[in-house]
Amino acid sequence: MNIFTLILIQPLANGLILFYKLFGGNLGLAILGFSLFLIFVMRPLTKPYMDSMKRIRDLQPLINKLKKKYGKDQMGFSKAQAELYKQKGINPAAGCLPYVLQIIVLIALFKVFTTVLGTDGNTVSKVNELMYAPLKFSQNAVLNTKFFYLDIARPDTFKLPGIPFALPGLFLILAALAQFLSVKITTPYIEAEKKVAQKTKESADDVQVAMQSSMTYTFPLMTLIFGLTLPSGLALYWLIFSVVNVWQQVASGGWGSVTPLINKILKVKYQK
Repeated sequence: MNIFTLILIQPLANGLILFYKLFGGNLGLAILGFSLFLIFVMRPLTKPYMDSMKRIRDLQPLINKLKKKYGKDQMGFSKAQAELYKQKGINPAAGCLPYVLQIIVLIALFKVFTTVLGTDGNTVSKVNELMYAPLKFSQNAVLNTKFFYLDIARPDTFKLPGIPFALPGLFLILAALAQFLSVKITTPYIEAEKKVAQKTKESADDVQVAMQSSMTYTFPLMTLIFGLTLPSGLALYWLIFSVVNVWQQVASGGWGSVTPLINKILKVKYQK
């Protein structure tokens, strides 16, 4: 057993199975409960990053002015931006390490879900390899993977007559929508940055803005595509993670971070 498995994957797997037994052998409820537990346990790791991002977002109007002032002088802009951060007491790297640690935990959790859900209704000998003695299953035990209409060991998909490929189910669609909203509210200044990038005529600005814009749609699309083949328990976890991430963003940045999106939706609605 390697060190990554020993330190992260094994404890997380035992935590999930502990919730499974606490919730009466319902793996769907176990994923919901354990996901919420993990998210709030890791909140102290994400808070410095959220706070740092909020302070940087608050400075965006001043940063945009610096972009206009320095134009193609990227070196001058970088120095002025660093000086602005220094004056305001902002260290852009302050929250990065905790956020990286959170990503490592998420990777380990993905491995846990893949291992546990990969039993596909078979005996749990593979799961038992990760279990501490008090949580081990009997050799003939079978995990209950039923949750509402889902078999969470299988993809959340369905087929319609005449259509040769599978379509995403309700939980997978909700996970993609939550991911879309999660990304959308973390980039409330993209439209403003587009205008600044056009005025500065700096290719680096154009590339940065294009990447930010594309992520809004690329991430949810990737969620749908990968979700068509992965166990739906992962979609369930991603739905919970994205919804809580939206809540954390709103709690950190206030409802103002959501207002541009709401206004845009209402404008389109009333134009119709």
